[in-house]
Amino acid sequence: MATHLITPAIIGQFKAIVGDQYILNDAENINKYGRDETENLFYAPDVIVKPRNAQEISEILKICNQHLIPVTPRGAGTGLTGGALPNFGGLVISMERFNSILEIDERNLQVTTEPGVITEVLQNTVKEKGLFYPPDPASKGSCFIGGNISENSGGPKAVKYGVVKDYVLNLELVLPTGEIIWTGSNVLKNATGYNITQLIVGSEGTLGIVTKIVLRLIPHPKFDLLLLAPFNSLEKASEAVSAIFRAGITPSAMELMEIDAITLATKMLDSNAIPLTEGLAAHLIIEVDGNNLDVLMNEMEAISEVLSNFEVGELYFADDAQQKNELWKIRRKANEASVAAGYTIEEDTVVPRAELPQLIKGVKALGAQNGFKVVCYGHAGDGNLHIRINHPTIKKSFESEEMNKILTALFELVKKLGGTISGEHGIGLIQKSYMPVMFDKVTLALMSGIKKTFDPNNILNPGKIFDLNN
Repeated sequence: MATHLITPAIIGQFKAIVGDQYILNDAENINKYGRDETENLFYAPDVIVKPRNAQEISEILKICNQHLIPVTPRGAGTGLTGGALPNFGGLVISMERFNSILEIDERNLQVTTEPGVITEVLQNTVKEKGLFYPPDPASKGSCFIGGNISENSGGPKAVKYGVVKDYVLNLELVLPTGEIIWTGSNVLKNATGYNITQLIVGSEGTLGIVTKIVLRLIPHPKFDLLLLAPFNSLEKASEAVSAIFRAGITPSAMELMEIDAITLATKMLDSNAIPLTEGLAAHLIIEVDGNNLDVLMNEMEAISEVLSNFEVGELYFADDAQQKNELWKIRRKANEASVAAGYTIEEDTVVPRAELPQLIKGVKALGAQNGFKVVCYGHAGDGNLHIRINHPTIKKSFESEEMNKILTALFELVKKLGGTISGEHGIGLIQKSYMPVMFDKVTLALMSGIKKTFDPNNILNPGKIFDLNN
């Protein structure tokens, strides 16, 4: 990508737009904003800018588009595929100051928010009014709702309630060329032209910068029940997942953790909430929710009956909110604990849930064949398996020829099983070389054509999802 330098004169223009205090280029901030949670990669931006409204972003993007300055939008920096890394240097636009919930419309069950609001803060705020925003990624306590929009995030509740795209009604968007548009309408049905709103969701900050978000909400369920199901066979645990749905039950969450993930997370938290019995291979965490407690109890009984066909151990029912929270803490800590233990490479594969046993079997075989350890956990209810790799010599997948061959084999298996490369983490920088595994040239050309229409000079998050030769 041909780029131009950010000159002192251009920095002066930025200062005139946002104010001196919101222009950063000191070493500490360069280091901070040159990283996210991806494989310890680092790319130094030239300047970080912290605007406060759509008009300021518009003026900044017009300058960058004129001077061919690469722009990387950034939320909380919790991404795992390098989507917020300024791999061409240039400008980072931090969305931290877009941190207000603007309106909760209780009559229409909607909320209008800025993208820099932390996901859990949004959830807790609407819950106070009896409302529910279900998408809940593991990093919900720190990630921004805008980043969730960019990645089409999911989380444990996705199995029953869907992912971010199922809740986004309308977006205020600043285009790379500086125009400010709304992508849709604040309605539940819309057959008016192409659905630009849904195109932006999951586009990883490559098509525009979201500055306002209108989300639909639902009433918050009154009750939830949680059980822990232990298995001495990882494959039996994964086989049980599909059987529960075939029995006509839709849990509000169904999470798989194999023994290594459980052990690492419980050790990090110094928790004894999960009994670690001899021979244990995996646990399923299964939740049901709703407004009728008797119905939920019946569902739990039906789930127990299904599980009895898959060599399940003694079921553990969480008695109160504290026990439930302890179990969820362990599940949400799996990623951090795995990284700390040397499992530095993560994949985010997803397959039809009935194919989960074959995926796990194939993953374990790849590990054995190539001499690395692997630990699996994730959203079993929707077939989304997080695969953590601990290779004795390779600690990064990005630009590793040996790991590229291994991951290509993994993704070819995923495709064969009817799945795809990423369920919720996106493609970003480190997964883009595998896009041809999933898509033919015609499909990739359509995608790149969309990018060129929105961003003719390829300044916005360039080099993410795929490469463009401008």
